[in-house]
Amino acid sequence: MKLLTVTIPCYNSQDYMAKAIESALQGGDDVEILVVDDGSKDDTLSIAQQYESKYPHIVRAIHKENGGHGSAVNTGIANATGLYFKVLDSDDWFDKTAMLKLIKFLRQSVVESMSLDMIIANYVYEKPSAHKRKAINYNMAIPKNKIITWSDVKHFRMSQNLLMHSIIYKTKLLRDCNLHLPEHTFYVDNIYAYTPLPYVKKMYYLNIDLYRYYIGREGQSVNEAIMTKRIDQQIKVTKLMIDSQDLMSIHDKKLRNYMMKYLAMMMIVSSALLVKSGSPDNLNKRDELWHYLKVKNKTVYRIITHRKLGLPLQSKNRAGRKIIVWGYYFFNRIYGFN
Repeated sequence: MKLLTVTIPCYNSQDYMAKAIESALQGGDDVEILVVDDGSKDDTLSIAQQYESKYPHIVRAIHKENGGHGSAVNTGIANATGLYFKVLDSDDWFDKTAMLKLIKFLRQSVVESMSLDMIIANYVYEKPSAHKRKAINYNMAIPKNKIITWSDVKHFRMSQNLLMHSIIYKTKLLRDCNLHLPEHTFYVDNIYAYTPLPYVKKMYYLNIDLYRYYIGREGQSVNEAIMTKRIDQQIKVTKLMIDSQDLMSIHDKKLRNYMMKYLAMMMIVSSALLVKSGSPDNLNKRDELWHYLKVKNKTVYRIITHRKLGLPLQSKNRAGRKIIVWGYYFFNRIYGFN
């Protein structure tokens, strides 16, 4: 059995996918690499097949009709044979030193029968256009180098949310929780990093800078202008997250608080983008989103609005909107997603 399945969703990725594949190949024979061509119109599939031909025991090229990033991840989960599962976007890459440390640890975890549900590693924002690099770690929030449960977790800072970049799930867990990401939808990585968490019982934090997250490519989904243009999809994903879990039924208080914080972040980003656009239609969408949360779970709505800045984000006057826009830029400096 392979220790790790790395799924690389690709759509028209011919110009940069090789770097992602090469970085995953550094894991050697312990790694399975699924290059999922999501109906590309360029040479993506041909490049994937070339790697499959050169590394037949490691790389598999999978072609499918276009269904979006979530659909490609679903295909990866369905075809994975590795014990653990990791998503690597086609314009990102793994650090070599960190990758070798991860594989060494995975071997150790099997020998010692750790049976972990989730492994957490650091990721690094790479923005060459601004000569900017920012590592996101979980020091002080999660104990290092030991098997832990949610009860061992401490306080997560605003910049320390567990994202797709930092998470490695046990493959069986993803299947057991029936994770299925929506097709033709952006921002589904939030669902991936949120919905399976109640199934995670045992985890481990490796303090390594594994994932390198490229920021600045034209048309990238985290670009502010693109996010505003696709705000309906951001809203869709936020609603799906609201629907996916009854947070008040989660008995572990630390896990419930963390997931509440994550959902609050999604509400903040959606609301700030809608307000910043300034159009009456988008302001109505902001109001409808908060109403949706209130109808679905009044208790969660009350907690988020009173403890997580929800009331200011619902402000209808000009001064309140200015505060929201200022808060958005402050939030953006913390996360650096534009």
